[in-house]
Amino acid sequence: MNFFCPSNPPGSSAFHTANGNDSKKFKGDIRCPGVPSRVIHVRKLPNDINEAEVISLGLPFGKVTNLLMLKGKNQAFLEMNTEEAAQTMVTYYSSVTPVIRNHPIFMQYSNHKELKTDNSPNQVRAQAALQAVNAVQTGSMTLGAVDPSGLTGPSPVLRVIVENLFYPVTLDVLHQIFSKFGTVLKVITFTKNNQFQALLQFVDGLTAQHAKLALDGQNIYNGCCTLRISFSKLTSLNVKYNNDKSRDYTRPDLPTGDSQPTIEHHAVAAAFAAPGIISAAPYAGVHAFPPAFAIQQAAGLTIPGVPGALASLTIPGAAAAAAAASRLGFPVLPGTHCVMLVSNLNPEVSSSQSLIDLESVYGDVLRVKIMFNKKENALIQMSDGTQAQLAMSHLNGQKLYGRPLRITLSKHTTVQMPREGHEDQGLTKDYSSSPLHRFKKPGSKNYSNIFPPSSTLHLSNIPPSVVEDDLKMLFASNGALVKNFKFFQKDRKMALIQMGSVEEAIESLIQFHNHDLGENHHLRVSFSKSII
Repeated sequence: MNFFCPSNPPGSSAFHTANGNDSKKFKGDIRCPGVPSRVIHVRKLPNDINEAEVISLGLPFGKVTNLLMLKGKNQAFLEMNTEEAAQTMVTYYSSVTPVIRNHPIFMQYSNHKELKTDNSPNQVRAQAALQAVNAVQTGSMTLGAVDPSGLTGPSPVLRVIVENLFYPVTLDVLHQIFSKFGTVLKVITFTKNNQFQALLQFVDGLTAQHAKLALDGQNIYNGCCTLRISFSKLTSLNVKYNNDKSRDYTRPDLPTGDSQPTIEHHAVAAAFAAPGIISAAPYAGVHAFPPAFAIQQAAGLTIPGVPGALASLTIPGAAAAAAAASRLGFPVLPGTHCVMLVSNLNPEVSSSQSLIDLESVYGDVLRVKIMFNKKENALIQMSDGTQAQLAMSHLNGQKLYGRPLRITLSKHTTVQMPREGHEDQGLTKDYSSSPLHRFKKPGSKNYSNIFPPSSTLHLSNIPPSVVEDDLKMLFASNGALVKNFKFFQKDRKMALIQMGSVEEAIESLIQFHNHDLGENHHLRVSFSKSII
């Protein structure tokens, strides 16, 4: 059957006005990607999504005038105030897939030209969410009234924990990141449970909610400095001093107190304010919604659901961060130190290929050299120092073929290939052009899926013909114990498999990553943080 998308008259079945009482009509919704409409069809939403999160997808582009939630279908229809706003939104999200709660979201124009909703409980809740958003944006609602989720208003204070702190994160860095979502009034930084944390107070709870939705789980730098964000129980911060630990931007007259900003602090601030490192263009969107962040040197923090094409803010990449780290005495070496010395290998079974399969979980391996006279040692060159740090921190001490790995940064800055005419029995291999690199794309999503070795492995790129028993038999074929297995409910291209031990999982990853499963599908294997 061929579907055409010309001018069906209003009232015909193809352009039936959306009604919340009859979700079945949406099952056959004829979407015409090239025919703009104020109504946008949003698909593949997570099960536990709320109205506020769906509305937040449209806020950067204009006013959201109506919302229809089809939670049973994991779908929604969002109506924008103008067709132009809808076009901008669809165009942007066609190139930058928005992610909510680790779920990629997809959208396109609906054939519906407008939404009409009824008084069902779901639609009453959606309308309450819209009214709350509009009230906050027009300044007619005070904090503590109903928020977009229909519950007590979210706190304007966010609690931020920075995990995997390989590079220094300062109060000024946090302010620059979070202030793109609205006015940050106050910031307090501190260390608790050996973690760098901060409290940030926004003007209102909705602004804080936007920032949390966009930034939670994102990395400031490649594979590290991960933001974990939650709402604080506090509704206001009491800042006594303006210094490198706390700041009240509404009270520039506050004393500095005992904690005077240090020379190192000024050096870091200068690094982040150096010409060419930070550039910001204003975006006159709704609620001063921010641009995306672009980290130099390949990747970093990319905020989903934010029109980065309209403006940009760039903060330093790995090299500038490493330089700042050395000034502060952090145990991070500059980006040129991307060569690791791996020792205590089992020479009977270790090979260049086994090393690249394991190390490539944490970065792209460029070269591997197994020592000629000491084959339990090897040099591994990663594509940058950040990746070398990640691999070293996650793999040092892990057992491989019965021996605990010993990994340190090498004094060498590159792994030299043997000179022409000088053979080394194939002990030095160049993988710089390998098609199997996981992080070759700038801003690769693989950076957000880096986890320490665990007994549970994440499998992906599974063809439809491969069933659970096939994968269990494959992973048991090397003599390992398979304890548990589970396909993902919504995407059977992915699965989790639990091995008998972390060591067995490491060896299984080495053996079966990129395994040919047929139908032009090569298995992708990585460590998982989940437990079956």
